[in-house]
Amino acid sequence: MSVQARDLAVEFAYRFGRTPTVSRAPGRVNLIGEHTDYNDGFVMPAALDFATLTAASQRPDRRLRVYSMIMDETREFDLDSAPQAASGDWSDYVLGVALMLEMSGRNLAGADLIIWSDVPIGAGLSSSAALEVSVAHALLTQSGLEFDPIEIAQICQRAENDFVGMRCGVMDQYIACCGVAGHALLIDCRSLESRHVAIAPNLRLLIANSGVRHQHAGGEYNLRREACEEGVRLLSRYLGPIKALRDVTPKQLDAKRRKLPDLIYRRCRHIVTENVRVLDAERALNAGDFAACGRAMNASHVSMRDDFEITCPEVDMLAGLAQTVKGVYGSRMTGGGFGGCTVSLIEESAIDKASQILTDGYRIATGLDVDIYVCAPSDGAQLVAV
Repeated sequence: MSVQARDLAVEFAYRFGRTPTVSRAPGRVNLIGEHTDYNDGFVMPAALDFATLTAASQRPDRRLRVYSMIMDETREFDLDSAPQAASGDWSDYVLGVALMLEMSGRNLAGADLIIWSDVPIGAGLSSSAALEVSVAHALLTQSGLEFDPIEIAQICQRAENDFVGMRCGVMDQYIACCGVAGHALLIDCRSLESRHVAIAPNLRLLIANSGVRHQHAGGEYNLRREACEEGVRLLSRYLGPIKALRDVTPKQLDAKRRKLPDLIYRRCRHIVTENVRVLDAERALNAGDFAACGRAMNASHVSMRDDFEITCPEVDMLAGLAQTVKGVYGSRMTGGGFGGCTVSLIEESAIDKASQILTDGYRIATGLDVDIYVCAPSDGAQLVAV
């Protein structure tokens, strides 16, 4: 990472003639707990080695000048007369974060920014949250303001919800801000409290990218959220004042099955049972029972496929292939769905075998190549030495 940070600092000096600070925020993989975050439930993500870097240096005015090395494009905004609506451009994430930081009462200095990332875009590894948090960290650093991880996670979530228009939960921004090397985080998305869950040193997270791209801002993701909200509305007639599906047990849901349309029931069943699986997986990892954690992951995939209907044939195949490999404890789709990646909890010694089986099996079945990344959990947002 330091070489890339240094490269970024060199590029910055070439473009802007100054020495920048470099802020890093990681992508994430969610071990288990899909779509539970906006239902006030439990999730268990880990921050990745993949990250977005933002080089920044303060300006004397209130302008933001942003160059993306990935897009090879520059955007410029005046914080005193910035657009108040998204334009559908990559810079919406940058501008949205700046506007939400200002709305939170933080007075930002203008800055020149250069952004670089190796978080795969559209793969469900949360490239958007890595971008938001990296930019927030850089802007706060240049403005001499404190980076409060949990509050900044919420501000970045607001940027994505209210400015970009994607109704995501807080998980992605939270883990980008608060990740801990060697650990997943069990996050309670209602209280925003978290617990560190050690990933044993002999284990790795093997991520397989199906190459099927998802595009979330709106569409199917928001429909799933609406179905969950409808479930809460209907169930509250019978269960009393419930705020979210977090408040419903599997037993309660089953008892009221006939009161719900079948589609709403299945959407709710995924969330309600997924919350149980997350807590089961946490207990299993803490006890060193990796097989039990893997069973929870496998059951999560079935639930996403059949009840929440957010997988696709390609990710179903990748999860199925991984589950046949000795040394793979469990495998499931990760991320918002409709494409993207699977994550497998795997013994380090099984990586080569699993990679070969996934690569060959996927190519034979689909004619497509699968990108495979092997990761260990990394730290959250921080300054990187240049």
